Amino acid sequence: MPWWPEPRPDTNLFAVMVHVLSESVRRAGHADVLREGLDGRTGLRAEHETRIDEEDRAAYCAKIERAARSAAPIKA
Repeated sequence: MPWWPEPRPDTNLFAVMVHVLSESVRRAGHADVLREGLDGRTGLRAEHETRIDEEDRAAYCAKIERAARSAAPIKA
């Protein structure tokens, strides 16, 4: 990509395609997490679905909340 500014003029199409693919996979993962929160489904098809245990989910959310709150008071 000779028209790109330094330090990336040696980037090739393969590297760009890998980057685009990895970004797409990441975004799809984010969308899947949002969908699970909205409709409670965990699989693409009903026969592959795993039900979400609401007690486990609540316990996990509480664990994340505790970790976030313990990190919050850090001041620079």
